[in-house]
Amino acid sequence: MEEKNRNKRPFSAKNSEKPRNFERRENAAPRFEARPEPRRDGTDDAENLLEGRNALTEALKSGRAIDKVFVAAGDTDRALARLSAMAKEAGAVVVETDRRKLDQMSATGAHQGVIAVVAAHSYASVDEILQRAADRGEPPLVVVCDELSDPHNLGAILRTAECAGAHGVVIPKRRSVGLTAVVGKASAGALEYIPVARVTNLTKALEELKQRGLWVFGTAAGGDTPLFKADLKGPAAIVIGSEGEGMSRLVSDACDFKVSIPMNGSISSLNASAAAAILLYEAVRQRSAE
Repeated sequence: MEEKNRNKRPFSAKNSEKPRNFERRENAAPRFEARPEPRRDGTDDAENLLEGRNALTEALKSGRAIDKVFVAAGDTDRALARLSAMAKEAGAVVVETDRRKLDQMSATGAHQGVIAVVAAHSYASVDEILQRAADRGEPPLVVVCDELSDPHNLGAILRTAECAGAHGVVIPKRRSVGLTAVVGKASAGALEYIPVARVTNLTKALEELKQRGLWVFGTAAGGDTPLFKADLKGPAAIVIGSEGEGMSRLVSDACDFKVSIPMNGSISSLNASAAAAILLYEAVRQRSAE
């Protein structure tokens, strides 16, 4: 469009001659400002990043939820080591990374060897989720996400879970997206209403849910329990596997039932958030019929 407008610019005879000492460079390459490399670590929202030691120290002191902390690999600074220990104690995942990656992630260029990814919302505990169900006088309905990496998927699951009346969502600390700004936006506000617990060991968390009386239903393409025969009226935890890989082996082994969703088309799998929506609303249908 810009080229067309340039061609339509009115021609003036006064400007038809080239100025003196002007040499046209026929093959000169156009000059553009350098575009920064995109971040490739899933932390592309500057509003989700804290850079520098003082910023992270104050965030930890205030009790702000921190998902992950990237520290410069090989740095022997004792102050940075203490800061890493504080972050671990607060529940954050600490990852040593190359300084060049920190430089690429940094929006300020002054990261001082540390960049933290902060959560868009504080985390709850599994106990708080179960207490929420007890306060409502309802059998618990919990969604468990096994290593979801796409923030849009997690946000969509939070939105559906909140709309379906689920009591909370559980995610693992590692190999999973946290409560980033993108997740908050994709949830369309649901993040403000539904508690999300982050656990160190997802398999252990499932075993604890089973001890508390919940039945664990995992979604699996080759599941031996058809969707419409799964009894979701009682206390239930619905496990959603990761994009492409599905449930990990240990998580799959911890499930009481593996539920298959009818697939009558040419494509044999569903998006993680779509699978979650189908199971959640089957649970809503069954509980409403009582």
